[in-house]
Order: sequence, then C-alpha cells, then structure tokens
Amino acid sequence: MVRPLFSLALAALVVMLGSLGLGSVNISSPELWQVIQGEGSALHRSLLLDLRLPRTLAAFATGGLLAVAGALMQVLLRNPLADPYILGLSGGAAVGALLAMLAGMGTLLISGSAFAGAMLATVLVFGLAHGTGSWTPTRLLLTGVVVAAGWGAVITLMLAITPSYKLPGMLYWLMGDVSYARTPWPAVIVLAVAIVLIMPLARNLNVLARGPMQAAALGVSVRPLEWMVYLLASLMTATAVTTAGSIGFVGLIVPHMLRLVLGNDQRIILPASALAGGTLLVLADTLARIVIAPEQLPVGVITALLGVPMFLYLLHRSR
Repeated sequence: MVRPLFSLALAALVVMLGSLGLGSVNISSPELWQVIQGEGSALHRSLLLDLRLPRTLAAFATGGLLAVAGALMQVLLRNPLADPYILGLSGGAAVGALLAMLAGMGTLLISGSAFAGAMLATVLVFGLAHGTGSWTPTRLLLTGVVVAAGWGAVITLMLAITPSYKLPGMLYWLMGDVSYARTPWPAVIVLAVAIVLIMPLARNLNVLARGPMQAAALGVSVRPLEWMVYLLASLMTATAVTTAGSIGFVGLIVPHMLRLVLGNDQRIILPASALAGGTLLVLADTLARIVIAPEQLPVGVITALLGVPMFLYLLHRSR
C-alpha cells in the first residue's frame, strides 16, 4: 500500500520541480536551489515565488480535486465512465461561476456561486433520476448526461448575451486555464480536508462498490454515505472549476487507470488519485506553457489531447 503512494509522491515532486524550472525563461537546478535557500537573483525569485509556484500548486490541487471527485463518482455509480463533468456537476458550477463573474462579484462570491451551482446540479440529477421509484446507477448516469447537456446550453446562451469585452476572458476560462488562479490555497485546503474526511470511509466505500444491497446487509448506512460522497464531489468540483475553469478527462482517466494498475481498494485509490491527478495536471500545464512559448495554451486543451487517445486505448483494451 505504501510503495505505490511513495512512487506517485516522488513523481509528483519531480514534475512540480520541472514545472518550476521550465517556461519561457528556463531556470537551472542550481539556480532553483539558490532560490529555495533564499538567495538567487531578484528576477528568479519573483518568477518562481510570485508566478510559477502559485500556478504549480493551483494546478496540482485542481488535478487532485478532479481525480478524487471522479473516483468517488465511479464508486457511487459503480460505473468507470462516471465523473463530475459527465454528471453535470461541473456544468452547474460553471454556470454559477459565470453568473457571478458577469455580476462583477469577488473571488469568494464566485467560489460560493460555483458551489451553489454544483449543489443545484446535484439536487436536479438526484431528483430527476429518482422519479417515482428508487434510482439506479444507469438511470442516474443518463440523467446526469442530460442535465450536463442542459448546462451546456445555458452556458452557450450566457455567452451569446454577454458584452463583447467580457467574452475573451470567459471563453479562455471555460477552456480551462490556471494562469489566472489568484491563490492556490483554497483548492489545496479543500483537497486536504476532503482526503481527511473520506479516508476513514474507504472501507465502507469498498463495500458500497459491490452494490447497495450488499452494503446495507453488512451494516453500512447506504443513503447517508451516498449523499456524503455526492456532497464532497460537488464541493471538490466547484473548487476546481472556480480555480481553473472547466478541465476535462482528469476525473475520468486517472481513477480508471489507477484501478487497472492498483486494483479497486479505495484506501489506495483515493490518495493515489489525488497524487496522480495533481501530477497529470501539473505536467499538462507545463506543456501548455512551453509548447508555443512565450505564448501559452489553455491547459484544458492539453488534457483533452492527452485524454482522448488514452480513453480510446482503455476502451479498446477493455474490449
């Protein structure tokens, strides 16, 4: 259990150091070490401490949030195709955040609006999927897909009626971008708190993955556990969307790949998803900064270019 987590943590450290050193202005390892020691040139200190370090931490926290939220959704629905974007949580969070941005609200209110949108999406999906009987994973997944499509239509309508001078920033944000993340600490704190809250429930999640009837027979309080999973996934998705906009495939691909390698024990998968998701997004953000430097690509473009062929390969392999 410890060895794969240690390997993932080491990979995360290497990728984050690479993110700090690479860019339109490359910083060598000795220069990076000087800055860590409080020395080095003023340019390097400003570049690292004011720009690259907050951006790297924001990318890591966002990737970890999306990957853990995806892992929780896949356990809840017992479906490897489930993730916050497919279920409409990110769409609701994006609509809430865009409304707050249009109203000229501050960062805190934007975050609150994103969480309110994600919770509204949660209530809609659960309420519509429940209908007159109990919901099933397939029914919930299909309802989430339809609700996600509805949020997409609302976003398109908002963009159509938005003043032209506000469109570039909104469009770039919708493509996924961590360059505008003002501070990484809210995302880092939410990720840490979510892991602390969910790890004691990992054994119950292992049982829930076998089905609600088996879980109930073994003494698991199924409905409260399901709602807690959905609430945590909503909070993590809203925080990720507020931090970096809409970034796809991280919550879908990372937990799925980890299960192929590490098995389906949530005591390993959940912390491994946080590490692997953060590492993947930091790597994608580094590529976004250096591919056409000094110009930058939205990180959502890189994750899509990486995620689509990877997902198709996984589908072919599972067949």
